[in-house]
Amino acid sequence: MTENTPRTGDHEPQQQPPYGAWSGYPAPPTHRPQDPVTTPSGITVWPGGGGAGHGHPAGPAAVPTPPGGGHRKRRVPRSALLIAAVAAVSALVGGGTAALVTSAAEKPDAATTTTTTVVGATSSKTGGVAAVAAAVSPSIVEISATSGSGQSTGSGVIITSGGEIITNNHVISGADTIKVTFSDGSKKSATVVGTDRGKDLALIKVSGASGLRPATLGDSSGVRVGDQVVAIGSPEGLTGTVTSGIVSALDRDVTVSTDESQGQQTPGGGRGQWPFEFGGGQYNGDVGSSTTTYKAIQTDASLNPGNSGGALINMKGQIIGINSAMYSSASDQSSSSAGSIGLGFSIPINTVKADLDSLRAGGSDSNA
Repeated sequence: MTENTPRTGDHEPQQQPPYGAWSGYPAPPTHRPQDPVTTPSGITVWPGGGGAGHGHPAGPAAVPTPPGGGHRKRRVPRSALLIAAVAAVSALVGGGTAALVTSAAEKPDAATTTTTTVVGATSSKTGGVAAVAAAVSPSIVEISATSGSGQSTGSGVIITSGGEIITNNHVISGADTIKVTFSDGSKKSATVVGTDRGKDLALIKVSGASGLRPATLGDSSGVRVGDQVVAIGSPEGLTGTVTSGIVSALDRDVTVSTDESQGQQTPGGGRGQWPFEFGGGQYNGDVGSSTTTYKAIQTDASLNPGNSGGALINMKGQIIGINSAMYSSASDQSSSSAGSIGLGFSIPINTVKADLDSLRAGGSDSNA
């Protein structure tokens, strides 16, 4: 007798479900799929509608519910993913680039917008000595002082718009008349307000002046050896001459004469070298028996006769000293060379500021 009962390990043949029923694959589309579309950027997109029978391509676009009421996650159509990718790329290329351009436009280029600001002037891409000279030159004047024994030429610094000018005492000492020449070439008479021979300072005032450009007085206590400086004055009567250099030393003991005749030229001419002593040596002649000593800023900026009373200026356009003594080898009769040798001295501007009230009150003739 034949046993028809299946043995352990045998399997009944699997019956395929009818086509279209749940088989793990979607039903075929009822319409021919639309042709793919290629975007201008070169990306191919498969267009699609909302479901089967509405233009979806064959593939895992619509997944039917499996038998038995189970549920599977609906797969995102590949066409939708492609469309989203195209949109993202477009947004990045369009909006992202615009954002980068805007950001770059809003940030200044530090390498091409360098601006140097000095007192009274702003100079783009120029800066340095040129900017300082342009800002301060209108505040520097030439002074010609005449007396019965001769004439001396020096410089001065305008400190008020009403015509107050600081200079060296030796520039105007003993003068009967004082003439001031401004940077624009105009000239006015001036009178002495006060002098201080002990500090080699004098304050004069131009008659009938108004609207002048005063210089800005800085702080000489912050000056350091090696600082770059600019000197403006009238060497040999050359009004508004600009030179530059550095601060060579500080607190140099400089001794100058307080004799009113020492700085005057002779009636027949001559250069009017102002004598001074420094480091045990005498320069530009004999200082005589009447002298005073002050602490000075030493500079290698070229100074020559006529620079006395002019300005020593820092790179911010501030006056840090009044030029007062300089050595030129032309004054050495045994030397055939001429001109500045880079040995000049300036009265610190803090000394000047501390003396202003006294000068306005008539000054002091003490040698203290």
